[in-house]
Amino acid sequence: MADPTGVVFPRTGERRSTSALGRAVVADALRGVDPVGARAAAHETDWRHGYLVHFRRLVEAGLLSRDAALTIARDGLASLHARMRYVDAEGRETGLADAVTGPDDPEPPRTATVTGQGAVEREFSVPYRGRRLRGDELRRRLDDWVAAGVVEPSCAQAVSAVLANPDWLDLRDQRIVVLGAGAEMGPLPSVLRWGGDVVAVDLPRPELWRRVLAAARRYGGRLHLPVHPDTATGDDDALARGAGVDLLHHLPQVTRWLDGVEGRLVLGNYVYADGATNVRVAMAVDALTDHLGRHRPDVALAFLATPTDVFAVPGDAVAHADRGFARRGMARRALRVASGGRLLHRNYPPDADPGINDSLVPQQGPNYALAKRLQRWRAGAARAAGATVSFHVAPPTRTRSVLRNRALAAAYAGAHRFGIEVFDPATSNTLMAALLVHDLRTGGGPAHEHPWQDEAYAAAHGGLWRVPYAPRSALGLAVLLGLGGART
Repeated sequence: MADPTGVVFPRTGERRSTSALGRAVVADALRGVDPVGARAAAHETDWRHGYLVHFRRLVEAGLLSRDAALTIARDGLASLHARMRYVDAEGRETGLADAVTGPDDPEPPRTATVTGQGAVEREFSVPYRGRRLRGDELRRRLDDWVAAGVVEPSCAQAVSAVLANPDWLDLRDQRIVVLGAGAEMGPLPSVLRWGGDVVAVDLPRPELWRRVLAAARRYGGRLHLPVHPDTATGDDDALARGAGVDLLHHLPQVTRWLDGVEGRLVLGNYVYADGATNVRVAMAVDALTDHLGRHRPDVALAFLATPTDVFAVPGDAVAHADRGFARRGMARRALRVASGGRLLHRNYPPDADPGINDSLVPQQGPNYALAKRLQRWRAGAARAAGATVSFHVAPPTRTRSVLRNRALAAAYAGAHRFGIEVFDPATSNTLMAALLVHDLRTGGGPAHEHPWQDEAYAAAHGGLWRVPYAPRSALGLAVLLGLGGART
């Protein structure tokens, strides 16, 4: 099989091993704070199944202090950048730092701009279960989500602030770069609806760009997209055929194109790929992020965190979960006995503050976990360096990528039995776009003493942080209960 090109894993012997990279990076991240944990990660013999405990340890070790958390983040990023490689189309291999500004196609893409034909909206609203919620109706829905433990109170407060300040929606003073323009969780539709400027980056796939261009025409904003230099701009079909650039395989080309975009950039990371490719494309984005941060000091960063990860959570969330655990005594005990103690473990030790919510899903695998963790590391390191960062935990959402996984689709279908709300993509991406607006207008949100508090701020976790049971101990039951719904 031909050697891959673009951003690639380093060689370990004759192979480019994803497990070897994962073990090494986690060990490097832990070594300066938790040498015992670093040794355990480095000597894990079954990384594919044993990674869960080591990713949890990255969070636990970071709770020692602010410096500990930032050391883990910086050392993890440094390890990834030192280890990952870039192979050009001629087979020449270099480090990522050299690749970002290295030679690529002689002619970078040019920029096409599409101006929308719709009216600009200045009232914030959220699509929800077939309706569009506005004003007091939306405020009541936010209150209901807080009461049910679906979002953190700070999330409702931030969205309410956007609702109370409709002028914040005018984003014409920003250039919102959407890496992964076709992603279901991205803010592209909302920013265009509000009349803002979107700089769109995604793969050269005509069907994807037809959808993006249709959204641009429908709303009142402007879309800036990379197109092949020979692309005709007379109609959207021609634009769609010539649009797009492959960040994974043409990193220098994308870098040069974005270097030429004027205005204050907000670099939004919404990319996703299956399996090991997810780490490769996440590293391509991070190399681009590092370059822009060095050369454009005013660049702001935006990330969406998956709720199926390990997070430190506030004592209020722990208390909420404990109250639910106490109420479900008889049913819980019966299932615990029937399962031999394997099901429905308590979510947190009593009175933990902060608690550790471990919602990692084994089916998603260590590559997914590493790709998402490096985004958290970048957010923390950039915020500590003074950058404006929008980082929020997004709710469980019925995206296409999730529903392709049969076990996850079934778990999502049965999740409501345990107090978890799974959102439709349009609801999720609109809420997350509102949180982005809030952060851009407030300088990244309030300052906190510790990075775990920054990560927990305004989280919309769907209930995973406040349910009575440790999520993995209820996962099997959720799958069984949701099988019928998943088939539907």
